[in-house]
Amino acid sequence: MTAATHSTLFPQVPASADAVLDGLDPEQREVATALSGPVCVLAGAGTGKTRAITHRIAYGVRSGVLQPASVLAVTFTNRAAGEMRGRLRQLGAGGVQARTFHSAALRQLQYFWPKAVGGDMPRLLERKVQVVAEAAARCRVRLDRNELRDVTGEIEWAKVTQTVPEDYPAAAAKCGREAPRDPAEIARVYGMYEQLKRERGTIDFEDVLLLTVGVLQDRHDIAETVRRQYQHFVVDEYQDVSPLQQRLLELWLGDRDTLCVVGDASQTIYSFTGATPDNLLNFRVRHPNATVVKLVRDYRSTPQVVHLANGLLSAARGRAAESRLELISQRDAGPEPVFAEYADEPAEAEGTARRVKELIASGVPASEIAILYRINAQSEVYEQALADVGVPYQLRGAERFFERPEVREAGLLLRGAARAGHHSDPQLAGAEDVPAQVRAVLSTRGWTPEPPAGSGAVRDRWESLAALVRLAEDFVRARPQATLSDLVAELDERASAQHAPTVEGVTLASLHAAKGLEWDAVFLVGLAEGMMPITYAKTDEQVEEERRLLYVGVTRARAHLSLTWALSRTPGGRPSRRPTRFLNGLRPGSAAPRPGGLSSGAGPGGRGGVERGGGRARRGPVRCRVCGRTLTDAGEIKLMRCEDCPSELDEALYERLRDWRAEQARLLGQPAFCVFTDKTLLAIAEAVPGTESELASISGVGGRKLGRFGADVLALCAGDEPASEDVSQDTSEESPEK
Repeated sequence: MTAATHSTLFPQVPASADAVLDGLDPEQREVATALSGPVCVLAGAGTGKTRAITHRIAYGVRSGVLQPASVLAVTFTNRAAGEMRGRLRQLGAGGVQARTFHSAALRQLQYFWPKAVGGDMPRLLERKVQVVAEAAARCRVRLDRNELRDVTGEIEWAKVTQTVPEDYPAAAAKCGREAPRDPAEIARVYGMYEQLKRERGTIDFEDVLLLTVGVLQDRHDIAETVRRQYQHFVVDEYQDVSPLQQRLLELWLGDRDTLCVVGDASQTIYSFTGATPDNLLNFRVRHPNATVVKLVRDYRSTPQVVHLANGLLSAARGRAAESRLELISQRDAGPEPVFAEYADEPAEAEGTARRVKELIASGVPASEIAILYRINAQSEVYEQALADVGVPYQLRGAERFFERPEVREAGLLLRGAARAGHHSDPQLAGAEDVPAQVRAVLSTRGWTPEPPAGSGAVRDRWESLAALVRLAEDFVRARPQATLSDLVAELDERASAQHAPTVEGVTLASLHAAKGLEWDAVFLVGLAEGMMPITYAKTDEQVEEERRLLYVGVTRARAHLSLTWALSRTPGGRPSRRPTRFLNGLRPGSAAPRPGGLSSGAGPGGRGGVERGGGRARRGPVRCRVCGRTLTDAGEIKLMRCEDCPSELDEALYERLRDWRAEQARLLGQPAFCVFTDKTLLAIAEAVPGTESELASISGVGGRKLGRFGADVLALCAGDEPASEDVSQDTSEESPEK
């Protein structure tokens, strides 16, 4: 199997240590065989980083260099940790601990609490937002729903950056954070939140890390016990490590350097939570003898998608951009990315839904299509649009698959059927293989060979059960001798790892929630200034993180990629929006960003601050009247706007001007452009001047033409008929623009 080949769902365990290396490309193999000293893997999107590090661990275990119980692999989500455990199991390296930072710390804290502190460990607070709300109420600070969520996020940031309540205002100011409320108020709420936890004997997830760090710092005997247990560490997504997590990692390591880190600074998108790529970027400074391997062969995306992704980062600025990786696609050519502009957001959603339905009709599975947006509030219009065209969907970040009532119920029924046995359970009569047994059991709870019509709760329930049926079919194809009990054990393993089977529906997700995932087709929607970058991204660093977020979205696509935006929010609204600056120079007809240009790309409110008035054009730079960008192209200067900025063209006036110009050209016996060029007519039809001075301010209307044609043009602009006059005088001395 080559590195570009998708692995089967249940692959066979490699026969030997050397067989673990089969199919790895040269760089992945270099990672897998670098088993001593510090190792830094700089891995671009789609380059097989998880494959490289899991094969590295498995090769070390299978060759006897590493003991499974001595390896701790940490990442950031339960899903990623579960996937890593599953891959290691399939490679014959079971027994390796693959956990999130929080779960690894919690496990150690629970074990050592009686020895380090004594008594029972405090209860873990599952949802801190309720306690934050109570803390705010006690401080007499009124928070609406959004402010409550944002203040909770600020408290989390303060804790992972090891900032105490009284230091929060100064720390937030130093980091340029835009606090949702007065920083002094947040500090008071934060302090009361900590007091309430102490009164109730509870801790939160950030406390788990803080307390584990405290125990390891204060109790050297406990720290040594942990270090004897874990002698080799692997950290995935290292660009997302917070200062607190880095401190915990250092305490786990002690004075050793048996550490392998994997990351990509260009995918740093969680700085608002305290994550920083500095640890990744400084790794070679801290470990001068480190082995550094770059993975740039992209096995996920077509050359067309990779070209757009590389172009997106080519204009990036800042320290993270200095270490960006130039990806090289290993796939055959695919379709070009599609760029589309819509009049309003409902039209954008409807157009996206139609295109999704077309892709499904062409053979792309619904589960291999995703619609990604900047914030979750954008999902509703797409949910409705997909429902209107009869396309099933699932919300990423909603209820977990194995926590759905129908899935829990199905698990109980399958477990009962497995215990009863094939011949003892009447509902399994005639079901000879495992998939047939599963279908028989689930048919009692609503599964049918064909999906129900429409969407809604009934369709959602059917999709969940159908996913279990497909999983059973895949499981038995890989393991023909498997029993129903084997399948139940597989489901239990997946549930503990939150490794859900594929649900046959289009995925709706925020760009942040899409990190680490991939689909055959991706629709990036809402790509207008103000949403991408988001309005509150003010500093250059914040804007660059928004660029990286869009990069993450682009690199989720394997083959089909669509990028769309709407000119207004609602039907009939003013078309004042413009597409994101990040696509300048990448989408057809747009100019490349100017080196050293302003990061904002727009004046206040997203529109230029161009003054209008009488007289000739002012000296100095001409700026777009929509976005404020300095214009250099002659045609754009004439229009007083960028070619790709929204137009307020009076189309009826433009047609009247063209008819009038054609008649004037006939009378003059000259080409039409000698009267006025198309660009000048467009500029007139957009500006609709009412006076001679306003008409004269339009580039292309010189003094001679103003005297000769001004009255006619102003009459047309006013909706009147132009006066008939002799225009046979020569106009050639004013050469038209090109």
